Amino acid sequence: MGSAKLIVALGEYDTGWHDPVQSLARARVVAQQARAAGADLLVLPEMCASGFTMEADKFAEPPNGPSTRALSAIAKSHDLWIIAGLSMLRDGRYLNSALAFAPDGSLVATYDKQRLFGYAKETTVYTAGTDPCVIQIGGLSMGLFVCFDLRFPELFRAVAPEVDACVIIANWPSARQRHWEILTQARAIEDQCYVVAVNRIGEGDGLEYKGGSVIFDAWGERCDRPAADSSLRTGELSRSMVSSVREKFPLIEDKRRSPQAS
Repeated sequence: MGSAKLIVALGEYDTGWHDPVQSLARARVVAQQARAAGADLLVLPEMCASGFTMEADKFAEPPNGPSTRALSAIAKSHDLWIIAGLSMLRDGRYLNSALAFAPDGSLVATYDKQRLFGYAKETTVYTAGTDPCVIQIGGLSMGLFVCFDLRFPELFRAVAPEVDACVIIANWPSARQRHWEILTQARAIEDQCYVVAVNRIGEGDGLEYKGGSVIFDAWGERCDRPAADSSLRTGELSRSMVSSVREKFPLIEDKRRSPQAS
């Protein structure tokens, strides 16, 4: 249990704007690069098929919509775990969701963003999620979060005792890039777990995105590195590293569950 490890690829790319076909084609290329780099898990940005859209009536998809099926197929064809964001329509509500796919293509978890970005009118279009989401991947426990959630440390502290890592997917504009850099590192330090944070690049709806995707370990040290022969960055997550930090400097009462087979 203590030796569980996971190679994670930061799937930072230009998701484009309101063009799911083009974006998912780019995601396939990223998945190929992740597989070539030896990754077990690929993390893609928030609303990766559409960009951070408030036109949910046009771009939100039902649970078995074309983008969900495409991401499932990408996971299966490249034998990867994938975490990615989509604009979703479920039970008559629009939701900003993070979806987790297993290497066999099955959808194993869905997390709905709990803190909506009212500044961009997200609160008038989407319904906020009410529950955290913790999943097991490769023997590690991982909490899922979406973009603006990052500004609310209480959401992370609520799951910290039972996770090895927190995964944040985002469309975080360059105008607040410094906040992204500080807050991702802060969440790792204060919750003594890995933080895997993936932001998009490019332009969408008149906003510029500079990425800044990163992995911090449980000490708050950056631990991702460039992958060979691609623009991807990867990092190794280790359950024993988290255990060691929490034993040496006990801030978090460790309640991590025994990992399920995966």
